[in-house]
Amino acid sequence: MTVIDPQPQPSGHPARSPAGSRLRVLAAAALFSSGGAAIKAIHWNGWQVACLRSAVATVALLLFLPETRRRPTLRVLGVAAIYATTMILFVLSNKLTTAASAVFLQSTAPLWVVLLSPWLLGERARARDLAFMAVLAVGMGCFFIGLDAASVTAPHPLRGNLLAALSSLFWALTVMALRSLGRADRTGGGGGWGPASALWGNILASLFCLPWALPLGSSIVGTAVDWWTVAYLGVFQIAFAYAFLVRGLEEVRAVEASLLLLLEPVLNPVWAWIVHGERPGPWSLGGGAIILAATAVKAWWDGR
Repeated sequence: MTVIDPQPQPSGHPARSPAGSRLRVLAAAALFSSGGAAIKAIHWNGWQVACLRSAVATVALLLFLPETRRRPTLRVLGVAAIYATTMILFVLSNKLTTAASAVFLQSTAPLWVVLLSPWLLGERARARDLAFMAVLAVGMGCFFIGLDAASVTAPHPLRGNLLAALSSLFWALTVMALRSLGRADRTGGGGGWGPASALWGNILASLFCLPWALPLGSSIVGTAVDWWTVAYLGVFQIAFAYAFLVRGLEEVRAVEASLLLLLEPVLNPVWAWIVHGERPGPWSLGGGAIILAATAVKAWWDGR
């Protein structure tokens, strides 16, 4: 999961080949996809994982992505707060429901974008957008009609699904807020604020989760695997993935990137199955297939 800057800015690097840029976007999607399995592998509760994951990501983003080192405006902090909420809800939902349900439900964010854009962005929905929204709503409904049975890695599927659906709403708000921020940048001659929003989103997420992550005590001592896994989440699943995506978007069109990024929801349940033996039910798989197919068709159609 990441924030895509609506107006990627030149990085000062030499022009990259389209093939290499596509590989960077695919690498980002592959790293994003590992989040569900990695979150479930950590013995700490969701608040502790979200807090430490974002704390590590903050340091990694500062080190590896120079574009993040900007003093934020109040508007950027507002976008960051929405993004922070998205990340927290994603971690909490992964602790309660299957990785497949968490990522597929979050992938319904375009439904909220179509629904809310006329009011928040002044962008009128087209007929095919409304049809797309209806299909996504059907896919989302599948996760609640045929609820997966509780398991060791998904102890509270209904609660987790509700948090994942809420995460999709906040991810949609993040995308729309970035679009609005991009418009302000073009009007005022500013640069892209996407990377800085990602950095401050992680800072705010870590600070917000800290009270619920306390007391650290013996519960946070954990094992070496816990610490290495949370370090992986912050450094690779967030920071490196975001760096790959920012570089890849310099040469890859947004429509093509959106299709390449569908690798994330495809691989996410695969990693959870390999690592934890987690198997989503038929309704979840059917709903996920509907969401993926609808998203792919819309991206292809819009790119024509």
